[in-house]
Amino acid sequence: MTLPYERYRAVSITRQFLADLLDAAKTPKVPRSVRQTAARCLRHYPQEYDMERAAGKCPDTFAQEWPVWDRP
Repeated sequence: MTLPYERYRAVSITRQFLADLLDAAKTPKVPRSVRQTAARCLRHYPQEYDMERAAGKCPDTFAQEWPVWDRP
């Protein structure tokens, strides 16, 4: 079962991964077609602002932080 904070984190990490694919300094030797696909995906990918709004309106789906009862 995926928890709301795990879902939020997965979207954030994926956004950063796609952004890193666009940066040749961070990810050398990546084919142009992969960089172009990453750029197309990021064009409409939710930004941090969008995720914050989603977490505020749908806390059962997205949560910015671990729930207090589940922290290590």
